Amino acid sequence: MATVQTVLGPVDAATLGVTLSHEHILVGMGEDNHHYPWRFDWHATRAAAIRELREAREGGIGTIIDLTTPDLGRDVEFVRDVAREAGINVVVATGIWRDIPRSFWTRDPDEIADIFVHEIEVGIGTTNIRAGVIKVANDMGGVTPEGERILRGAARACKRTGIPISTHQWAPEEVGWQQVRIFEDEGVQMDRVAIGHSADTTDVDYLERLLQRGVYLSMDRYPGAPGRPTWEQRNATVKALIDRGWAGRLMLGHDYAPMPVLKGQQPPAPQGPTRYLFVSTVAVPALLRDGVPQETIDLMLREVPRRFLTGEAA
Repeated sequence: MATVQTVLGPVDAATLGVTLSHEHILVGMGEDNHHYPWRFDWHATRAAAIRELREAREGGIGTIIDLTTPDLGRDVEFVRDVAREAGINVVVATGIWRDIPRSFWTRDPDEIADIFVHEIEVGIGTTNIRAGVIKVANDMGGVTPEGERILRGAARACKRTGIPISTHQWAPEEVGWQQVRIFEDEGVQMDRVAIGHSADTTDVDYLERLLQRGVYLSMDRYPGAPGRPTWEQRNATVKALIDRGWAGRLMLGHDYAPMPVLKGQQPPAPQGPTRYLFVSTVAVPALLRDGVPQETIDLMLREVPRRFLTGEAA
């Protein structure tokens, strides 16, 4: 029986259900949630997180892959508590996002791998909460020397543990291709890699070149943002890849990043369903209307994330 490590411990992979490929439960830019906790209303923050996660679960979401890293204010104890209250699976991450701490700038990739492996095999911080995925990020301008160290450390941690890598890329500049080349150089099994934010481009040929290297694509950031593809354009890209035979390598998500509630302020009033449900309530019905079979939707939302997290073959 294959298992997946969640914030509440290992679960049978067969029970993951609908899985969102690239999300966050709580993001603290600059780690403000840790450094300046007095600025935030933690009761309201916790209540808002539980409400949205419960709504996601009641809307059919079984599992969320939370790609929050230390430089994004990762707080796995907060995530554990709200996941337990909401009754939803959350897979948490080791790794580093774009704001690479200075202490990593000169670390050897093997030392970086040791840090990631500890969080996978022992626990994060002083907890016994273990990571089930490795997050890396490279943005505009491509892979920096510091970013390359993180990529190589992640690759070595992946090879040592079998835990998969999920990336943040700047798709308009084809940064995912740079990530793939470094992972290949490190000898990573490419079906242990998902190139994220891939729906931020409508260049289907570029995305197919990535898929031909053996990786998964996280087609996320639904519903879009100003200056980026709309949700309709994201759907069109997903549909084009499905039509080319790549549904078995596609996952869907939102990159939703809730922030803590500032003290003295009210959390934003809900404007319709939680964003965790946009794919399920808007994008998927539109794909079905465009002729994508339900079995293909289930493949992308259920089977592909399970394979990605477990390493099981198709």
